[in-house]
Amino acid sequence: MTLLTGWGRTAPTPATLARPRSADEVAALVKEIGADPARKGNGADPARKGNGADPARVGHGSRGLVARGLGRSYGDAAQNAGGTVLDCAALRPSWTLDPESGLVTASAGTSLHDLMTGLVPRGWFVPVSPGTRYVTVGGAIAADVHGKNHHVDSSFGAHVRSLTLVTADGSARVLGPSDDLFWATVGGMGLTGVIVEATFACVPIETSRMRVDVERTRDLDETLDVMTATDDRYRYTVAWIDLMARGGRTGRSVLTRGDHATREDVRGHVRGDPLAFAPRQRLSAPPRVPDGLLNRATVGAFNAVWYAKAPRERRGLIQGITPFFHPLDAVAGWNRMYGSRGLVQYQFVVPFGAEDTLRRVVGALSTRRVVSFLTVLKRFGAGTPGMLSFPMPGWTLALDIPAGVPGLAGLLRVFDEWVVAAGGRLYLAKDSRTSASVVAAGYPRLEEWRAIRDAADPDGLFRSDLARRLRL
Repeated sequence: MTLLTGWGRTAPTPATLARPRSADEVAALVKEIGADPARKGNGADPARKGNGADPARVGHGSRGLVARGLGRSYGDAAQNAGGTVLDCAALRPSWTLDPESGLVTASAGTSLHDLMTGLVPRGWFVPVSPGTRYVTVGGAIAADVHGKNHHVDSSFGAHVRSLTLVTADGSARVLGPSDDLFWATVGGMGLTGVIVEATFACVPIETSRMRVDVERTRDLDETLDVMTATDDRYRYTVAWIDLMARGGRTGRSVLTRGDHATREDVRGHVRGDPLAFAPRQRLSAPPRVPDGLLNRATVGAFNAVWYAKAPRERRGLIQGITPFFHPLDAVAGWNRMYGSRGLVQYQFVVPFGAEDTLRRVVGALSTRRVVSFLTVLKRFGAGTPGMLSFPMPGWTLALDIPAGVPGLAGLLRVFDEWVVAAGGRLYLAKDSRTSASVVAAGYPRLEEWRAIRDAADPDGLFRSDLARRLRL
């Protein structure tokens, strides 16, 4: 039994941790757990079936299983209290590249970090990168991760050509975009089976650098106006918002927008191989950080300095991949900086036309001076057909808030109501605290997803703490 948490470190639960090294070992474990006598006549999840399953039966088979990658979901998506968790980061990492088409076939345990380290020097980049490289291919598909390029390139699932899924009967099924189970798995949070391999398309690049434009805005309205007018000129865009600013400065931001730099762009800036790429973590957070280190004073001071040092407008800055895409990856264990109580990540999307909801949220946070060390705003384009995929055309705001902030639970419940009323939804891979009703209201294809999931897993083998909490 191992105590597991999400990246937010807020709700640890114990599970039996298994470390399969191959797809065959995954299939064998799925068959073994599915056949556990503790499940016979008693294994169905009462949250799913309403059949009075005996909670006293705590065999690991009766509690089902879920796959886990590198544990970067902020909440309880990769936890399974009293059941089994398959550590798929232990799946033998391997990948191949077709240099003509840019198609990569990778085991689900391969991290985006390892992929980038190998792909970039060969002139290729992953199609979508979230804010960290330390995500597995399987996790990227299960959460249908998005990045700064969603308005142009959609989310990770849009680039997957096929995936191999070990289903509840232990069989390995190769699925493509024409299969309903494929789109139930993309964004399905590991609840349709265990992804063991995938093939996806990558992006050709000429260098390992980015050509970046930086711009400072006065307030949230200017931020929205500039992003709306200019985002389509860039492949990658994001706005960092200073939530400590109030009054006429509420929502002031630093916009960072860029594209992969060409060889001509870096001429005179880069010596040696323009595709050289060897990222590493330079710092590590202390094992124990005093509670309250991130507070209004410290975050306010940081925000003021960060905003002031950003240029009012600068074009053509040449920047590395790591500082542009993954600045926090330079600090190992940065989540420990939030102290023993951990952090709550809150991310929502509201459709275009619901900007007033975004203004209400930012205004409420700014007025209350809620501490959020990292507050980022992006514009989403068209989403994938994933039934539980998070992105939709609109605005998405992500917050990192210390879990001990007074009144946080009540404030976020109010935000939930505003977001749902505006036709928006919350990101399951980031969530650790919302309700089943909020998720049901935000995901109109939930019942369609349930029907496909139930057909693939009629006895409810694949489960997680998130699935039970949200009655998925």
